[in-house]
Amino acid sequence: MSSTNPVIEFFQDLPEELSNVSLRKVKGATGRRVVMIFKQLQALERFNSFTKQFSNSMRLVDEEGEITIEPDSVQFRFTGPEGDELDRVEVQFDIDSEDHWDRFMRFMHRYAEANGMAYGETER
Repeated sequence: MSSTNPVIEFFQDLPEELSNVSLRKVKGATGRRVVMIFKQLQALERFNSFTKQFSNSMRLVDEEGEITIEPDSVQFRFTGPEGDELDRVEVQFDIDSEDHWDRFMRFMHRYAEANGMAYGETER
């Protein structure tokens, strides 16, 4: 497959900008939990949900191809004096297979490199 910039999409051909990502071990399980945080969503700001094809999933696209993820949870967090300003959107999903985890991490490394993101440990 040809080289392409990695993108994250909720709606086809409408790339979103990832603000942060958290990778966690799931207690008592072999899987891992991913929490992706978006400070804004192009789909909401442009009201594209009415004009673009929604796949009920999130697409991660890079030079290896496409990863389709059906999130376990999508939470909209609001702030502001009236509680109506979008603060962030949190998307959570679990990855149980080691092969799927490896593929996801290859995507994340490409996405981070293309978008000036860096890995860092959080303090406990």
